[in-house]
Amino acid sequence: MPVELTLHKVDEEVGRGDLASVLRARQRLVGLVTSYPDRLDLRERLAQVYRLLGDAAQAGRWTYLSEVRDEAEVAAFERAYRTPLARLEAMNWVSGEAGAATGTARQRLVALQAAANDQLRADLAVVDDRDSSWRTNVLVLIGLVLVLLCFVVGAVTLVMWVYRWVAG
Repeated sequence: MPVELTLHKVDEEVGRGDLASVLRARQRLVGLVTSYPDRLDLRERLAQVYRLLGDAAQAGRWTYLSEVRDEAEVAAFERAYRTPLARLEAMNWVSGEAGAATGTARQRLVALQAAANDQLRADLAVVDDRDSSWRTNVLVLIGLVLVLLCFVVGAVTLVMWVYRWVAG
């Protein structure tokens, strides 16, 4: 279905005002935003539907890049998605800051990407070194040698026992 026809159906469903129609409108808009993730107008329309449904966090999510946005909704979005990396993933923006239609959207994407990069650097800095010490490696090697030795002794014992039983 073409975008304009889908938006017309969304307007009709939102105009009806009942919950089932608004939920169908939301589903249509989610499909459009998934198909056209870089269109800010579709994101703003989706945010309007979430406002009707009373979901401030999702409204803030979809107006995060808009010129005009409600700071309470943005705060709800930031509480729901606590880290910059989670926010960046939730944005579902695929073309980077170059694909942003407005300077404001570009600035916000750049800032969010920088914060996500800082978060990743900080997370990598605190990751402990998983390499074991040489003593631990030697102890593991000795343990493996002992297990292998027990296996060989057991196998030889079993073969000798079967040989004596058969030769008997």
